[in-house]
Amino acid sequence: MIDYDSRPASSIVCLYGLRSSAAAYEIRDFLKRNGIPYDWIEVDQDPDACRSLGIQGVDDPRLPVCVLPDGRRLDSPTVEEVAAGLGLVAPPRLDEYDLAIVGGGPSGLAAAVYAASEGLRAVVVERIAAGGQAGTSSLIENYLGFPDGISGSELALRAKEQARRFGAELLLARRLVGLRCEAGMYLCVLSDGGVVRARSVLMATGVEWRRLEVPGVEELLGSGVYYGAGPSEAPGYAGRSVALVGGGNSAGQAALYFCRYARSVTMLVRGEGLASSLSRYLVDRIMTADNIEVRLRSRVVGVEAGGRLRALTIQEDAGPAHTLPADALFVCIGGTPRTEWADELSVTRDDAGYLLTGTDLLAGGRLPAGWRRARQPFPLETSLPGLFAAGDVRHGSMKRCSAAIGEGAMAVALVHQFLAETSG
Repeated sequence: MIDYDSRPASSIVCLYGLRSSAAAYEIRDFLKRNGIPYDWIEVDQDPDACRSLGIQGVDDPRLPVCVLPDGRRLDSPTVEEVAAGLGLVAPPRLDEYDLAIVGGGPSGLAAAVYAASEGLRAVVVERIAAGGQAGTSSLIENYLGFPDGISGSELALRAKEQARRFGAELLLARRLVGLRCEAGMYLCVLSDGGVVRARSVLMATGVEWRRLEVPGVEELLGSGVYYGAGPSEAPGYAGRSVALVGGGNSAGQAALYFCRYARSVTMLVRGEGLASSLSRYLVDRIMTADNIEVRLRSRVVGVEAGGRLRALTIQEDAGPAHTLPADALFVCIGGTPRTEWADELSVTRDDAGYLLTGTDLLAGGRLPAGWRRARQPFPLETSLPGLFAAGDVRHGSMKRCSAAIGEGAMAVALVHQFLAETSG
């Protein structure tokens, strides 16, 4: 390996770290999902790496180390610092927008494309990468117009480029931490301290994976346990044993993708079968895959670790618990809506936290409390006029990529009506 100080700047990002590092995983996932090429060097597998970086072994607190294409070095960086170093973080260009879209999944990107193409000043705020959970899908085969399928990441990158081409602005690597109304405007407060002012807002924040309530799991996040099935990790588990918890389409797609690399893939499903929760074409392919095993009526009750995941303790039916060797566990067990921001404005939600919209807000035909318009809420409009919701975060959504895209497009038509109404 070339000495670090004399090495010319690489054309891509170089990331040095340990496979068992949660921080390194977050950066790899960010780079992969944003389509940024990078080299991953495991320092415990390459003794020269430590010497070239000037670090004191694999326990050095400066790990992971990220070397940017211009040669700058970031020691133990956050995802936000890497994004800033790559020039992906910039303040909002405008003082005011017609539509602020929070969430860059399928519904958010569709809204950005249609809003910008129709002349609205639109901005998208995305916490990690365009595509949302759909962006992590290895192959979406039932999306209209792609008979050979398309990966979630490719679909997301194409949609992001399309939105930008029409003039939509994208603010990446930032979370919404607050939302308030002020002088007829919505103020979106971001995690970097920035504020986006908009006449209307579309919440497309989606859901996050439901946590696996098993002792020891949280301590292994990024060190063998992962929520979702980020495609960045599959090559790293070549020839190893992988377990997946979940019986939905996300878990099924992940199983088929990981089986290309892993020695074995075990799907742990609590239900009686796959047919009730998984698309038929996925069931057929899983059943014919040589290295995928499906264990029904099973659940994880414990983990064995020694710096990283070693094995799972599994219970099937009412039988005794037993050990399943596993180098990695990917958890895809449904989600909980990202609506923590709704507390500040008291936006109406259902018992599970999903946003109520349209006629779902009418209790016995009565308008929601505090509603200040003579009309009923528009479809996809929340209990606050001008605040809309689309995609998985909305009560009653179909939880399908194409449905989310349709809702995003539909929301823009409703935003036009709201803006026309507001401006008189």
